[in-house]
Amino acid sequence: MKHLVSVTDLSHEEVLRLFEVAAELKAGRKAGHVTAPLAGRALALIFEKPSLRTRVTFEVGTVQLGGRAVYLAAGEVGLGTRESVPDVARNLSLWVDGIVARVNRHDTVVSLARHANVPVFNALSDHEHPCQALADYFTLWERGLDFSRARIAWIGDGNNVCHSLLLMGALLGASLTAACPAGYEPSPEVQASVRAKGARLDLTHDPRAAAAGADVLYTDVWTSMGQEGERARRLEAFQGYQINEALVRLARPTAVVMHCLPAHRGEEITDAVLDGPQSVVLDQAENRLHAQKAVIKEFIGDR
Repeated sequence: MKHLVSVTDLSHEEVLRLFEVAAELKAGRKAGHVTAPLAGRALALIFEKPSLRTRVTFEVGTVQLGGRAVYLAAGEVGLGTRESVPDVARNLSLWVDGIVARVNRHDTVVSLARHANVPVFNALSDHEHPCQALADYFTLWERGLDFSRARIAWIGDGNNVCHSLLLMGALLGASLTAACPAGYEPSPEVQASVRAKGARLDLTHDPRAAAAGADVLYTDVWTSMGQEGERARRLEAFQGYQINEALVRLARPTAVVMHCLPAHRGEEITDAVLDGPQSVVLDQAENRLHAQKAVIKEFIGDR
């Protein structure tokens, strides 16, 4: 049974294969071709956290592949409260062909995968966001970026998106830099995993040093869902970590700016950069659809 709980569930070859499939599906969709590898199949979407991009792209992607998605809000399932996570996994495995889980705690999606008899996909946890990383690197891949020569700079909070970005960057051979305030660095285990793959990972508290000569500048909100009580402290800690025009000028002239969205405009990124010519945020958003379709097709459609 193949699950996508973490980027570490994938090999270098599997990631490149997913990019190729995503490109084929994207081109086919634009050409009006219809493919239905999920005909007669269904996905369960368990969402403990709200979403725009993740829910729409998984639902629409499943439909475009000929299948059906069943959305289950947090209150309808009650993972770990109304019903145990193993029981939810075992029951859903009787009815659906895959489980998409957007959860509060990473342990929840790990437990779902351990007890399910169908593929489980991590659509966000507090530790990782592998589907986002797939869409991000697919966006760079289709632009022709040579990962072995690229330097990717993360600027901001060393959060779940940062973790998956670093792990997949290491898998693809990129040089990685993370500029975070003290106490907000990526987790030690993620740092160790990245370096164990032989990747270069530089940590700094200086956003300007991280941006200098970078091919990619990436940021995310400073206060994520569930951290609202920390907002004032975080706003103070992250002063100076904004991606603005001055910071972008330090990167390579061909550099692109990435953000997983939603953005807190005027905080971690300025309007001028987010909407500017070097921004690829809408490409990332579009590619969530195609990258996730590739995952669904490869993990379920060909079973």
